[in-house]
Amino acid sequence: MIQVASPSKPFLRALSGEAVWPPPLWLMRQAGRYLPEYRALRATVPDFIALCTSPDKAAEVTLQPIRRFGFDAAILFSDILILPWALGHGLAFKEGEGPVLPKLRDAAGVDALDPSKVAARVAPVMETVRRVRAGLGQEGFDRTALIGFAGAPFTVACYMVEGGGSRDFANTRALAFADPALFGRLMDVLTESTIEYLAAQAEAGAEALMLFDSWAGVLPPSQFRRHVIAPATRIVAALRARFPSVPVIGFPRLAGPMLAEYGATGVNAIGIDTGMDPVRAAAMVPAGVALQGNLDPMALVAGGAAVETETRSILAAMKGRPFVFNLGHGIVPQTPPEHVGALVKLVRSAN
Repeated sequence: MIQVASPSKPFLRALSGEAVWPPPLWLMRQAGRYLPEYRALRATVPDFIALCTSPDKAAEVTLQPIRRFGFDAAILFSDILILPWALGHGLAFKEGEGPVLPKLRDAAGVDALDPSKVAARVAPVMETVRRVRAGLGQEGFDRTALIGFAGAPFTVACYMVEGGGSRDFANTRALAFADPALFGRLMDVLTESTIEYLAAQAEAGAEALMLFDSWAGVLPPSQFRRHVIAPATRIVAALRARFPSVPVIGFPRLAGPMLAEYGATGVNAIGIDTGMDPVRAAAMVPAGVALQGNLDPMALVAGGAAVETETRSILAAMKGRPFVFNLGHGIVPQTPPEHVGALVKLVRSAN
């Protein structure tokens, strides 16, 4: 196994509970459609799943924003729905429509999921992790850490039950209430598979792991505790037992006041979305838990005075505690790359 701990990396220092200043910086979806070099490579691979499972191309895409901006962390180029695909569930990405999956709403659908398939199907992803980790060193980015990730079980279940995206994931919420035993079985399969998937990334060289629960905020508190907090606690405990030096970031998007309870899951850091006041977030979680976030991606699109004002406000709120500067959601395709460059300079000049 590749050695995964390096106290010289600002990102890992922040996740260990150190108030690094200026704070380390990376952006969700930093490898993607806002970069012309990504669009050029993407045009050579029409199928998105093929891109995610082609180690040479996925590694190249992961490294592109690091070469351009020198971020403090690279995040594996993949997708949160690779895991259900690896379990044998259908998945396609359609232009203008996003992910399309068979609707899983009965016991037969859960029974068809096959965890024994996962290791072989995600083997190319692990090769990507190894190549990126090696590439960071070979290209001189010794202070840049590598993040592996997975979709959290509830968010992945949302796409599987709905058959794709949704405004409110009403069918998923209804199933969780109407048939808690069936939904619980699905969540158990996804939770155990997520543990193994993330563990494989750590084994391959990921230095931190991130759990994306993008749709956590659609749940009421009782269901949030059952389907967001409980699986996250289980995943973090299992990973920590096997990889005690690999920190975990949780991103329970739109968690609102439930953020305080999420802080007890054992994660090293919590990503906060654009709707959360950073000062309030800091008061809700333990002092040693790092916060990550939470610039509005549209402020970055606007650039100029808008992004400067918002960035300085976030920095002022977070100074003196463990913090990683990021967006409150993923970077959008229309973002001018020069605005990203200006943001990097602004954050790195923080005093």
